[in-house]
Amino acid sequence: MSEQNPNCKDVMQHICESLGEDLESDKCAAIKHHLDNCNDCQNYFNTVGLTIDYYKKYNVRITDDIHKRLMNFLDLSDCDK
Repeated sequence: MSEQNPNCKDVMQHICESLGEDLESDKCAAIKHHLDNCNDCQNYFNTVGLTIDYYKKYNVRITDDIHKRLMNFLDLSDCDK
């Protein structure tokens, strides 16, 4: 997935690859349909994207504790290094 402004197909490909699924699989089609129609998920992904953009743009340095709390808040602790 491109690090610079990924498009919807890039995001879906990443999600499906993470699940071990083909982009055209029934599971990925169901995920895409859900994401296209769920305001809560759209808001969540927008919030995560804006947070990442903010930290990249302003080269924000945070302590390990704050990083851990942010990842927990965004429910991304399983994605942490």
